[in-house]
Amino acid sequence: MAAVRISSRSGLPSLLLYLGIGIAIGQDGIFNVTFNNAELTQVIGYAALVVILAEGGLGTKWKEIRPALPAAVVLSTVGVAVSVGVTAAGAHYLVGLEWRQALIIGAVVSSTDAAAVFSVLRKVPLPSRVTGVLEAESGFNDAPVVILVVAFSSVDPVHAWYVLVGEIALELAIGAAIGLAVGFLGAWGLRHVALPASGLYPIAVMAIAVTAYAAGALAHGSGFLAVYLAAMVLGNAKLPHWPATRGFADGLGWIAQIGMFVLLGLLVTPHNLLDDFWPAVVIGLILTMVARPLEVVLSLFPFRIPWREQALMSWAGLRGAVPIILATIPMVAGIEGNERIFNIVFVLVVVYTLVQGPTLPWLARALKLGDSGEAADLGIESAPLERLRGHLLSVAIPEESKMHGVEVAELRLPAGSAVTLVVRDDKSFVPSPTTVLRRGDELLVVATDPVRDAAEKRLRDVGQGGKLAGWLGTGT
Repeated sequence: MAAVRISSRSGLPSLLLYLGIGIAIGQDGIFNVTFNNAELTQVIGYAALVVILAEGGLGTKWKEIRPALPAAVVLSTVGVAVSVGVTAAGAHYLVGLEWRQALIIGAVVSSTDAAAVFSVLRKVPLPSRVTGVLEAESGFNDAPVVILVVAFSSVDPVHAWYVLVGEIALELAIGAAIGLAVGFLGAWGLRHVALPASGLYPIAVMAIAVTAYAAGALAHGSGFLAVYLAAMVLGNAKLPHWPATRGFADGLGWIAQIGMFVLLGLLVTPHNLLDDFWPAVVIGLILTMVARPLEVVLSLFPFRIPWREQALMSWAGLRGAVPIILATIPMVAGIEGNERIFNIVFVLVVVYTLVQGPTLPWLARALKLGDSGEAADLGIESAPLERLRGHLLSVAIPEESKMHGVEVAELRLPAGSAVTLVVRDDKSFVPSPTTVLRRGDELLVVATDPVRDAAEKRLRDVGQGGKLAGWLGTGT
């Protein structure tokens, strides 16, 4: 709990603090605990990743991710191939790694981490297209990357590229089909079968999501894609007792991340990292300055996304715990140089998270994306009020928002929603209908379930078009 609080105040992803806890417990740390079971780490890491992907899918809003879906799919497939090729070439020619080791590292570090990205961007509202692409890419690219790492780590010779591409396409298709099928069947069942206790619904939802992973893996498809898609279907199905389900999934996701990061910190031996520090820095430099930008530019070229958004997406390719988990695959397979692969990946993730994490909010503001006029500029957060069947919306008014100067009554929120509190200059007060809102204010808005989406849309529309939004063709 303290680590989460510290990370939220410092702007760093919490994974670094949990890794630090694991290292402190380990054999070079305070408690000198020896742990070197890579196979157990991989099994627990896979299980944790399933829970994390399920929690992420449950929180993904289809209406927000749908416009960004084509770009995210290309970025997580074609883009991954570009990133793997460029990074592997750099690792081979500049660092001197063998081609198999270079390809494994290139594949391992090509997976972005949604938790790492949004933990440092939560205070910087971005255009919905940017967040949609980044979120969908992070959910989708784990699947092809896992397939590539397993193929490169096999003791058998690697198949020809066209065979490998065919295998990836087949596994993704199987995983997608099973994930959607399990998600729709599970949602239908939960809506039509009354469980004896409300506390069983969160367990049932997570069980359905895990079942999607199991079914996908048993069918030789991508279980990771299956669990993410199944959870996304469930998350958009308006199931009974949904606030309790989201809270339960969020708690499980935190437990999975904490356990996974601490275990990875235990597995690493810090004094062995020194020899691989500079190779990791060089490979990371190739990844962040060449491979990732090239991946974004080539993948998003058909979609005509503005260069500023592409620049932010290039720098926002944060690597989290997933690459470190994937680095245990060659360790379990016994590939030559597997310890060096793990050390390089570990150092790369830590160093470049320290570099990219704190600078992402600054870059978003420098590119003038944090104050965008799009719907995300209000930074609306929602907390469920289950017994009241409502939500508490926290709305921050940024500098350039057109909500500045609007009276509370002029918001014209739908019936069933109201502004209950205004926080201004570190002081809070209950507003009257004639209270004039100012830039920098934070509002607390209570909205019942039926009008929650309409209230949120109205707030975003006023933020874009001012008090006349809806009258002059803005936000209709």
